[in-house]
Amino acid sequence: MLYLRDVWVNWFEGEENGYNVCEFHEWRKEDFIELLDQVPIVKMESSLLDYIENDLSELPLELLDEIKNKSFIRKNNQREQIEYCSIATDGKSCLVIDTMGYKIPIRKSRMIPRQEQLVYEMAEEIDSKRYTFDPLQSMKKEYHILSPEPVSMKGLTRRERQLKQLLFMALDQMYSTGNTSEVRYWYTEWLPEKYSDIQVMSFEEAWRALYREVSHGWTFKHQTICERLIKGQPYFEKIWELEKGTHVN
Repeated sequence: MLYLRDVWVNWFEGEENGYNVCEFHEWRKEDFIELLDQVPIVKMESSLLDYIENDLSELPLELLDEIKNKSFIRKNNQREQIEYCSIATDGKSCLVIDTMGYKIPIRKSRMIPRQEQLVYEMAEEIDSKRYTFDPLQSMKKEYHILSPEPVSMKGLTRRERQLKQLLFMALDQMYSTGNTSEVRYWYTEWLPEKYSDIQVMSFEEAWRALYREVSHGWTFKHQTICERLIKGQPYFEKIWELEKGTHVN
């Protein structure tokens, strides 16, 4: 088995969607960056890598057995084992994973470019291994408003993705109230030229139309309606302030 030493990681915990595991250029100075002393490299089929990157399902037992206790981190001058941690790659993409002792990839991290390139070069020396897993599991995955489809996040920066998910959280909360006047008001704010049509829509029609509209891209218009929707809600406002205070990504 091949190993990479001194691996820099920026863990994203509990992320089932790969778009939330930020690339190196989106890392922030306030992120907790960790240095792993040694991590094994596992070359696998692209279907399994995609399954690991975009799900929180159990990893193949054979894979877990192979990587068990083979990763290390140095803490207080002591070298400590990490039970299930590895660099997963198909030779074209890669991801560092840590199960935190469980059987699912709870923590995921991208790699710094120089080390990522090293992984690809080392992976050329080994054959891809086929592990037994259920590829249909990833096909069963259901996206929803709190776990949006990748297409709705495509091309957005880290800050834009975070704010868009905040907007979806606010819309989800709006849906739970079932207030027809409220949803008609906000849909009219989004599309004032459709005022007459919106006033005769049912709650369900107006909410779903608004959700469809804001699902595409991210613009100043999205940002404005998001800011107004969350006003007066401390938890949402805290997330907003944290993201708006970030000048990059």
